[in-house]
Amino acid sequence: MATAFLDGSDRPRPGGDTAPTTSFWRSGHTPTLVAAFLYFDLAFMVWVILGPLAPDIAASLSLSPAQKGLMVATPTLMGALLRVVNGLLVDRIGPKRSGAIGQLIVIGGLLSAWALGVNSFAGTLVLGVILGFAGASFAIALPLASRWYPAEHQGKAMGLAGMGNSGTVLAALFAPTLAKLFGWNAVLGLACIPLSIVFVAYMIMAKDAPNQPAAKPIAAYFTPLRSADAWWLMGFYAVTFGGFSGLASSLTIYFTDRFGLTTVAAGYCTAACVFAGSLVRPMGGALADRVGGVRALLVVFAVAAAALAGVSMAGTLVMALSLFVAAMLALGTGNGAVFQLVPQRFQAEIGVMTGLVGMAGGVGGFWLASSLGVARQFTGSFAGGFLIFAALALLALAGLLLVKDGWRARWSTAARI
Repeated sequence: MATAFLDGSDRPRPGGDTAPTTSFWRSGHTPTLVAAFLYFDLAFMVWVILGPLAPDIAASLSLSPAQKGLMVATPTLMGALLRVVNGLLVDRIGPKRSGAIGQLIVIGGLLSAWALGVNSFAGTLVLGVILGFAGASFAIALPLASRWYPAEHQGKAMGLAGMGNSGTVLAALFAPTLAKLFGWNAVLGLACIPLSIVFVAYMIMAKDAPNQPAAKPIAAYFTPLRSADAWWLMGFYAVTFGGFSGLASSLTIYFTDRFGLTTVAAGYCTAACVFAGSLVRPMGGALADRVGGVRALLVVFAVAAAALAGVSMAGTLVMALSLFVAAMLALGTGNGAVFQLVPQRFQAEIGVMTGLVGMAGGVGGFWLASSLGVARQFTGSFAGGFLIFAALALLALAGLLLVKDGWRARWSTAARI
C-alpha cells in the first residue's frame, strides 16, 4: 500500500487533477530528508523519555499522580512554546543551523542531569524544560525537508520527515529496560550516545534548500495569525498531534497504574501503540495527497473520538490496548494530513506556520498528559481525561465540516484539499 502512495505515476485526483509526473525521489534532496528524519527521530526519543521512566522516577521521588502527570507534560508544553522560537530561527538563520543549536542544548542538558543527578520534583521540571528543546525539533526538521519539495509532494516529504516521531517507540522500548539494569538516572547519560552520533550525521548530510526566504521583521512572522485558516489548522493539530504526544508520554503510567504491569511490560505496550501512530504518518500525508487532507481528517477525527471514548470504559488490557492502537493509527494519519494542508495554504510562511501549528500540537499534548494525571488523582480514574479529549476530537470534526467548503473555494490548490 505504501508503495502505491509513494510512487510518481499519473493518477486521477479529486477535482480532475492528475498525480505529478516528477518522481518524488528525484524532486528533492534525499540526504537532507534522511538527516531531518534522524534528527527528528532521536529528538523525539528523548523528548518523551520521562514518560517511560515515570514509574521509576515517581517511586524514587515519592511523586503523586498529579505530579507525575505534570512531570511528563512539561517537556510537551515547553516543546510547544519553543517551536515558535524555532520557527523564527528557521526563517532567519536557516533550518540546518537552528537544528544544530537545538541538538547541542539537549545533549548538554542531558549530560548535566546525568552528572549532577535529578533529586526532586522541581529537578524533573527543570529537566523537562531542557527536553522541550528536543520537542521543538519539529519546527526545524519539517521545513528542512519541506523546502526541497514541490507542492504535489508536500504530503510525502512532510510525512517521511515527520515519521521521526517514531523515536517515541525507542524511548518506550529501551528506557524501562535500561533503567532496570543501570538505574533511571543513567538512562539520561546513555541517551547522549545516539544523540551525538546523529548530530555528526546531521551536520554531514543536511543542506538548506536554495529557495530560503529572505529574513523579515519579527512582527511579520505572525501575519498568518490574522487568518482564520491558521487558527483552524492549529486547532486540528492540537487534536491529532496533541493526542499522539500526550498518549506517548502517558501510556506507561496508565498501563502500570491501571493494570499493574511492570515498567518493562508497560513500555512494550506503549511502544506498540506509538509505533502504530508513527508508522502511518507518512501514509497519512500520502493519502492526503491522493484524496485530500480534508477527507482524510474527517475520518481521523471520527475514529479518534470513538476510540478514546471507548478507552474510558475499557475493562481489560486487551480491550484498552486495541483501542489505543486504533486511536494512534487515526491520530498518526491525522498528523500527516494536517501537514499536507499547511503548505497548500501557507507555503511562503512554512517556517513560522510549522512552529505555530507545532506549538498548538504541543499544547494539546500537554493538556492530555496533565489532565490524565489530575483525573487519576482526584477521581481515582483516567476516564475523565480520555472523555474530554474525545469531545475535543468531535469539536474538531464539526469545525472541519464548517470550513471545508470555504477552503476548497478559496485555496489555489483546491484539488489537493
